[in-house]
Parts: sequence; C-alpha cells; structure tokens
Amino acid sequence: MSEMDELIRAYDRYVSLPWKKDLSGAEKVWFLVYDPMNERRIRFRVQDFETATKKAGHKWVAVDITDDFAHWMAGHRYRESYFESPEDMESALEDFTETLTQKILGILQGSEVDDSTVVVITGLASLFGLTRASAVLEKITNSIRGRLLVFFPGSHEGTSYRLLDARIDWNYMAIPIKAQEGIQ
Repeated sequence: MSEMDELIRAYDRYVSLPWKKDLSGAEKVWFLVYDPMNERRIRFRVQDFETATKKAGHKWVAVDITDDFAHWMAGHRYRESYFESPEDMESALEDFTETLTQKILGILQGSEVDDSTVVVITGLASLFGLTRASAVLEKITNSIRGRLLVFFPGSHEGTSYRLLDARIDWNYMAIPIKAQEGIQ
C-alpha cells in the first residue's frame, strides 16, 4: 500500500472516532505528517481526505496558504525595495505572519465552521524561510471549534516537528497522523 493510501486510511480512522468536547485548542490540532517529496501526490489526493471527513459526518473547510506570501508581497508598498535588499524585509515578515494569522482566524471564527468542522490548512511548506509555522498556530489554537488538520510535509519524533525535515520547529501537543503508525 502506498504512503498516500496509508495516510488516507490512518486519517479515516482518526476522523471517524468520537470527538471529545473538553479538549484545549492545541489538543484539537492534527498534523498529517508525510515525506516532503510527496507534497504533490498529497495535493492530488486532498479530495480523498475530504471524502473521509464527510463520510464520518463532519464538515470540511479548506484553507490553502500556498500563495499568501506572494499576494501579501504584491500588495506591499515597499516590495520593490525588498526585492533590491531582501535582508531589510525581516521586520516586515512579522506583518505577514499577523496577516496570515488573521486570515486563518477569520475562517476558524466564520459562520460555516462549528464544533463538527475540520478546518484544513494546506501549503504550510510555503512558510519555510519566511515565518515559523508555530508562530501562526500558537495564535489560532484557542479559536478551534472542531478540529484543525494541518498537512505537514516533514517529520515528527516525540513532540518535535521538523517542517521540510529542516531544523526542529517546536514541541507541540498536536496529534500526529502518519502512514506507518496510524493512530498514535
């Protein structure tokens, strides 16, 4: 069985379990952890995860953040200066992080999201080198009503996650969903 099929099967088991209501926001986060080399394969199969979610009786709301930095930069008044001197952009990246955080918060708090909704974030790899995923996730976890599924191209060991298998990003209470191990 391929990694994709194993991931879908593991996710199907998770999303089909009864959901506890008294969890903290951080405990409502699921990281779908997969080899970064499979990013395009995963993107091609996202609909299978949506199907599993709906089959389990839950709603699905997707957020693709892949192009958010490009859109933010295109609208930034100092974009030309940043292209000439990228090292000057560091302080502006805090604004990007806040803009992205507000976008995701708007979705999590939207009227289409309730306690039975899986809000899904794809495109996390696009943040690499710009901001830390943890900087965004730490600010949004208290607004999660149902579950937050983060497609995570990287690795997980213990409570540490490595986006794109680079440096250890952070220790986190999220529940990892992996192909080989299924339910943790």
